Amino acid sequence: MRHFETPKRDTNPTRKRGTPSLTRRVSFETASKPNQAFRRLGLAGLLLLLLSTPTPTWAEGLRAGAFAMDVTPTKFPISVNGNMADGEAKSAHDPIHARCLVLDDGTTRLAIVVVDSCMIPRELILDAKSQAAKLTKIPRTNMLISATHTHSAPTVTGVFQSEPNADYVKYLAKKIAEGIQTAESRLAPAKIGFGKTRDEGNVFNRRWKREPGLIPANPFGGTTDRVQMNPGIQAKGLIESAGPVDPDISFLSVQSAGGKPLALLANYSLHYVGGNPALSADYFGAFAERVKQLIAPESKDFVGIMSNGTSADVNNVNFGSPAMKFGPGERIKVVADGVAKKVAVAYAKIEHKSSLALVAGTKELELGVRKPTEVDLERANKILDENKDKKVLVGMPAIYARETVLMAKYPDKVPVTIQVLRIGDVSIVAIPCEVFTEIGLAIKKTSPLTNTFTIELANGYNGYLPTPAQHALGGYETWRARSSYLEVEASPKIMSAVKELFAGVAK
Repeated sequence: MRHFETPKRDTNPTRKRGTPSLTRRVSFETASKPNQAFRRLGLAGLLLLLLSTPTPTWAEGLRAGAFAMDVTPTKFPISVNGNMADGEAKSAHDPIHARCLVLDDGTTRLAIVVVDSCMIPRELILDAKSQAAKLTKIPRTNMLISATHTHSAPTVTGVFQSEPNADYVKYLAKKIAEGIQTAESRLAPAKIGFGKTRDEGNVFNRRWKREPGLIPANPFGGTTDRVQMNPGIQAKGLIESAGPVDPDISFLSVQSAGGKPLALLANYSLHYVGGNPALSADYFGAFAERVKQLIAPESKDFVGIMSNGTSADVNNVNFGSPAMKFGPGERIKVVADGVAKKVAVAYAKIEHKSSLALVAGTKELELGVRKPTEVDLERANKILDENKDKKVLVGMPAIYARETVLMAKYPDKVPVTIQVLRIGDVSIVAIPCEVFTEIGLAIKKTSPLTNTFTIELANGYNGYLPTPAQHALGGYETWRARSSYLEVEASPKIMSAVKELFAGVAK
């Protein structure tokens, strides 16, 4: 493991003199390369190495293991987040999972986990990684744990009027760790292929510019928003969507050495679909089942995985066209089936390799928090006082007043983990936010590797990540709350960290 540390300016005026400040830590783990090792050895050393090490670690080839751990709660009712008011599930419509993939090249071991959850806080993920590190031979820095962003899963982090169930939080961390352990126990010789296809019919930017005077005031009483999220089908005065979409479906296919399908990790920039009652894995779970039917119908242990790309401002509703009618849960099936079929067609054409390098790089940032002012707090407390007898707050001003009071308790800066994994000529970027699509497209454009995709809501939860230009347009994704609180310049700083990590993993 190679570590690089760069000093970070101490911006905490309350720190006592002599107390060490934090550092930004960039770490990379990479496989050893035999040609570099041989150059450092003389002839005698090389002979000794060959005699004493008949099977070098780099000759072992790739190994992989996968497992879908059921993380459906065992106790009901349970809180469900994803809306302005708390939801409650009394049962599970379909099971929810932590889908785990472990890869090993003989030197470096990685774990990628995609959990059916709306968002997972940093503390829960750190707990799961610590438990998994004790159960396996995988360093915590080599683990990527993300949420799908289904809006019909148990609450594990507080947002709007939903608060987590402490017992389920502990249960989920434990089950994630056990899922990684089980996937590791299944490690066997394997080969990997990368594929990419497109589905343009299910991704539409949900932020729309409208004619003056048609966008409602924001929850803080302001009228400066120039875009509106989900304005309504063919709403009056729609001008154009405020950002791009990314229709690419990227995927990693994992097969046994003999060609048996073991797992498939896909990535698509679609927020979620909705339509099933909670609890539900949404289209992410439906895709996992459908892609198994299409490419591994005979395999009992095949694990299909759909991760979320950069979809903060994208859903599958085209507000510029007439409404499409679907029955309960039907749209989930339609989207999952369409995406899985496109993947299956591309899957048949890809080449799998058994020898490739694995690298993991991480960088810890500290980013500023947009905290409320004293005037903001005074207004919020007044609104809450007017609603003190209400068990459930109704209306955006009251809901955001509660968020304002809670945001006042946040620290001035928060830790943010940025990660890049390299699997051969594929790089996977992990960001702990709901990332705007244009950022994901910029990441792909700047990547030094042939194939790149981003998994959002990974390794923590730091709310929405708009660009500074999107912040200026306003709209729901920029309104200060526990769902959107990072400094306006957060995305350029995160992009800089990603570029630094690219430089490290691409060596």
